[in-house]
Amino acid sequence: THICGFDIAADENYPIKNHISSFKYAKENGINCTAHGGEARGSESVTEILDYLKPSRLGHGVRIMEDMKLVERVKRENIHLEVCPTSNIQTNVFSTIQEHAINDIYKQNISLSINTDSRTITPVTLTEEYELLHSVFGWTKDHFLKCNLEAVKHAFVGDEIKERLSEKIVRGYR
Repeated sequence: THICGFDIAADENYPIKNHISSFKYAKENGINCTAHGGEARGSESVTEILDYLKPSRLGHGVRIMEDMKLVERVKRENIHLEVCPTSNIQTNVFSTIQEHAINDIYKQNISLSINTDSRTITPVTLTEEYELLHSVFGWTKDHFLKCNLEAVKHAFVGDEIKERLSEKIVRGYR
């Protein structure tokens, strides 16, 4: 069997030290990593995760905007954010969608994708997330195309599959 990715997602108050060896093992064995952070605990959880777990993707990460040095680090290290707007409202990260940091993150040219989070907890579709971002922030097809291509770019698959997916997405947006 082939393992393509390793992830930790839970309450951000999990002790990082309990997971460092697992993430180190994954990285040493060519396994791509994602970690959940930058939601409930804030930007400090992202710094801690990047320092100790070293993932290439972050589940959420929306609180990076609290620390501009962290924003620059996320850009420099090309960390992809898996942003879940409705979930972030539901979990009280932001009081309203108008206060959500997604538009600012996008404007910072940080790699991000739009996601639904756990549909058992946040019963929203990707279409509904897109419609929400369009109505609140005026996002257009160009925004969503860029986010989808960034998701493919950071997917845990080979370059050939990434290329085919990207071509299919671009054709679909035409």
